[in-house]
Amino acid sequence: MTYETSETAEVSPPPSASGPTAPGHRARWNKVPEVIAYFWVIKVLCTTVGETAADLLNENLGLGLTKVSLLMSVLLMAALVLQFRTTAYRPGAYWLAVALISVVGTLISDNLTDNMGVPLTTSTTVFAIALAVVFAVWYWRERTLSIHSIDTVGREAYYWLAVLFTFALGTAAGDLFAERMDLGYWLSAVLFAVAIAAVAVAHFALGLNVVWSFWIAYVLTRPLGASAGDYLSQPAGDGGLGFGTVVTSVLFLTVILGLVVFLTVTRKDVTEAERRTA
Repeated sequence: MTYETSETAEVSPPPSASGPTAPGHRARWNKVPEVIAYFWVIKVLCTTVGETAADLLNENLGLGLTKVSLLMSVLLMAALVLQFRTTAYRPGAYWLAVALISVVGTLISDNLTDNMGVPLTTSTTVFAIALAVVFAVWYWRERTLSIHSIDTVGREAYYWLAVLFTFALGTAAGDLFAERMDLGYWLSAVLFAVAIAAVAVAHFALGLNVVWSFWIAYVLTRPLGASAGDYLSQPAGDGGLGFGTVVTSVLFLTVILGLVVFLTVTRKDVTEAERRTA
């Protein structure tokens, strides 16, 4: 889905070397890419890697869920520090943070389920409530949830917190449908793909609010990618194709890297305001 409306185009004025800056506002460009086809492709690929990489580190390398969670959390913090230090959208820094937050979101859900015995219905509900609270506070403080106005430190913090909960929620919901409801990975992937298509129809044909259309689709791509990753990597006896987590993770990471390099060179996903000024 591509969202090209006046609502998503909401941005603060371009940074100025001499002009005043509002309190709490660091003069810089919007920190996220344009929502075009490349955005959704890389997002789904990152969600798939988040699922398979978490399984790879946890099971195949024998690190255990707790050690993997600590390691990936440290790497995520480093990636977010890099992302926050940039003054404009940079594909490498941005998508590195997305890929790592995908893994951490998966691990948060897995820890609750496997280590603490929290039912998937409960964790799905808790993550949905947490995400709703983040959105409520974000809108109350900033009066917008548009991803084309992520140009202050505060808005960026809300954005990444929301992204974390979308990944955790998507993981729990995906596991709930695929495993607890026994739909299987392939059928679950189809189900979430249909749900995303329904959101697109509601947005383009029925006028569903563009910001909510984006965030609903963003949440749904997580279980879509996770179900697809499990379907490719899990053994045939468990309902998968048996490619394994190593092959699946390397394949998707290679494609992600290629697309990020392509976008870095071509700048096809840079916002229009920054492109005009540059």
